[in-house]
Amino acid sequence: MRELPMASAATTQPEQPAAGDTFAIARKAMIDSQLRPSGITDPKVLAAMGSTAREHYVSADQRDIAYMDRSVPLGEGRALSAPFAQAILLQTARPAGTDKALLIGGGTGYLAALLAPMVASLDVVESDARLSGAEGAKAGDWHKGALTAGYKKNGPYDLILIDGAVEALPKAIAGQLANGGRVVTGLVSRGVTRLAIGRKASGESNAPVALQPLAETGMPVLAEFKEEKGWSF
Repeated sequence: MRELPMASAATTQPEQPAAGDTFAIARKAMIDSQLRPSGITDPKVLAAMGSTAREHYVSADQRDIAYMDRSVPLGEGRALSAPFAQAILLQTARPAGTDKALLIGGGTGYLAALLAPMVASLDVVESDARLSGAEGAKAGDWHKGALTAGYKKNGPYDLILIDGAVEALPKAIAGQLANGGRVVTGLVSRGVTRLAIGRKASGESNAPVALQPLAETGMPVLAEFKEEKGWSF
């Protein structure tokens, strides 16, 4: 099993591509043509995305589209989020070297590879055993389980990221935030997905966590978080 490329949080600029390195050229174009013009300015995020081989996290027949401004289907309703969606997720989360972090929806491992060097520790939850991220040695400590359950065993967390859009934040996940902790996710409402952030008030361990919608992101919807609709008359 291949080892995931790990970005260095100390690096402040993306690597320059060597002549003839098609994927490195595509990676630089992603930074210069998609991320910077869309407001991604965090040096850590740009460095991580400029040095991590996104093409390693999709199937061989999808590598040519790995750096396009779109999500990449992974089958059975799952997808690797578009580069901008994952960049704005990280930039909004502002990971710190002291953070105990949880990533929900590890997928094939790309976002975990970006996030792990930025935080003190990282737990990753993935429910789909098909995805390579749930099988081998990856960035962070991986756990197979329901995405909606989070990972209570190692909580509470300073930072929780959900790589996808949800209809609502489950109480089980909100309860795994430390006092003052933050959760960043996609939030879907009426077919539109937006980035959203929530914080747990300090000193209120059982306080609900409200999600504040921000910019539209086009994040893939995570079906596991779909709310059951009640009867209406």
